[in-house]
Amino acid sequence: MGEGYLPIADHGLIGDLRTVALVGGDGTIDWYCSPSFDAPSVFAAILDAERGGSFELSAVSAERTKQFYFPDTNVLITRFFTEEGVGEVQDFMPVCDDSGEVDRHRLIRRVVCTRGTAGFQVRIAPRFDYGAQPHTARLAEGVALFESTTLSLALTATVPLDCDGRDAWTEFKLTEGESAVFALDRVGGQIAPRGCAHAEAEREFAGTVAYWRRWLSASRYRGRWREMVHRSALTLKLLTYAPTGAIVAAPTTSLPERVGGERNWDYRYVWIRDAAFCVYALLRLGFTREAKGFMDFIKDRVHHRDDPPLQVLYGIDGRTRVPERELPHLEGYRRSAPVRIGNAAATQLQLDIYGALIDSIYLYDKWCEPISSHDWDAVSELADWVCAHWDQPDEGVWETRGGRRKFLYSRLMCWVAIERAMRMAQHRGLPADLARWRRSRDEIYRRIMARGWSPTRHAFVQHEETDVLDAAVLMMPLTKFIAPTDPKWLSTLDALAADLVSDSLVYRYDPQVSPDGLHGEEGTFSICSFWYVEALTRAGRLDDARLVFEKMLTYANHLGLYAEQISTTGEQQGNFPQAFTHLALISAAFNLDRALG
Repeated sequence: MGEGYLPIADHGLIGDLRTVALVGGDGTIDWYCSPSFDAPSVFAAILDAERGGSFELSAVSAERTKQFYFPDTNVLITRFFTEEGVGEVQDFMPVCDDSGEVDRHRLIRRVVCTRGTAGFQVRIAPRFDYGAQPHTARLAEGVALFESTTLSLALTATVPLDCDGRDAWTEFKLTEGESAVFALDRVGGQIAPRGCAHAEAEREFAGTVAYWRRWLSASRYRGRWREMVHRSALTLKLLTYAPTGAIVAAPTTSLPERVGGERNWDYRYVWIRDAAFCVYALLRLGFTREAKGFMDFIKDRVHHRDDPPLQVLYGIDGRTRVPERELPHLEGYRRSAPVRIGNAAATQLQLDIYGALIDSIYLYDKWCEPISSHDWDAVSELADWVCAHWDQPDEGVWETRGGRRKFLYSRLMCWVAIERAMRMAQHRGLPADLARWRRSRDEIYRRIMARGWSPTRHAFVQHEETDVLDAAVLMMPLTKFIAPTDPKWLSTLDALAADLVSDSLVYRYDPQVSPDGLHGEEGTFSICSFWYVEALTRAGRLDDARLVFEKMLTYANHLGLYAEQISTTGEQQGNFPQAFTHLALISAAFNLDRALG
């Protein structure tokens, strides 16, 4: 079991702000969708080692490998150490403007022998439409053309290729200072196959490095954890879909929350909650352009007068339909079936999204540019809707499939939605039914204090009529609902530490005592671990906060990347890398650094 699969954490990420590729520590690209994040896969060996497809590139007889990012960029280097020398693969995707080249989605793999001599072997084996669509492969003037009914790719190389009608491959040897270049392009229509000579590869490499360094130079963060914070920022930028400003929750689907389990979901979409939190993290660092991009994306959603007025998630192009279905022909990562595409959570009711969204609009109004009259009308309508509907049971922030509950976190974020709308109205002198908003805000507050507090547990709990704890309540002081040193909150913090914290890592809840409609256990939830750091920070427990934060940093992979969860043995679990985790790292680092002075 598990044969042919690298650990989830043994990957790096490259991309062009439209799609991404996962590159394993062994040099294999085993996840790539073209032409966009949510398009069908071309390489999906991470979901089925036999049928998924991959782009293998490795040194012959490599004794060990190391992987790192070219400093301050998303250019990935994989080094191979052999008995005869050292070679490396430089993987990157040029970030294009709106010229005719933008649809090429060029993926460049430049192979260099840096010491001695090194032999390399390459096999490109695309499997279109998640491995379900047949294709042909042929050589034409030295170019390998892979053609299916919906997508065609061209592989050009500076070394000769062989082809068997389905795959292409080659073997070659380099001496110190020599290089070879492979370029994989999407072709068709106005985009013709085009080679990538050594000189062009050098220009593209330099241009890609310059792009990422120029982007990162806008960061205002100068704190203690600059390297990790900037890696998280670069990762969030890679998860941005440039044409619309959408930010995906993760670039993968169905990487399991537990190996062998059924908690496997497609995260290649825009969750209102996740993206709104991303705006907060990016604004903290000074990346206002990305915040504006998401605001422009969301404006087209909030002006639709539906009931409820917002979906939980959308396609990266703003589409509302992302139907969930299973792909039974793929075995799943390490046989963790089912493999799913689409996400049924789009049809759930999750009331917390309104607080996350209006809070991000409030911060954008405060730190970037004043809200327009047109957008204020939309915010007012959202606040009015929340006033009328906050007391409904919903599926909650964790998207449980065990029935609707009156979750504390959902009510907390409804309070945030109304309170932040009131702040904007009062600060800008904007028209609003403040009397109604105030009544609803205060009613939510009293309801949480009365029914969200358990005298038995001396803690705020997951939902009404239960004594079960939930790490989502860590957001209570972070949203300024309760003072971070309030006795009730400090008692809650201690209860969470006793029940849900394991050596600094935080479980979101215990599915054994809080059924969520799914089987099996899960790992600790990394965003909750960073929320815990912030809660400790705000409570003045700075030594504890710093220790928890430093411990959490040791669970990152070799490149500073995180998945959604961490297993009992310290392995990354779930879709990778996860925007939620990286945005929470940025926020925790920023606030802890400021508190430490």
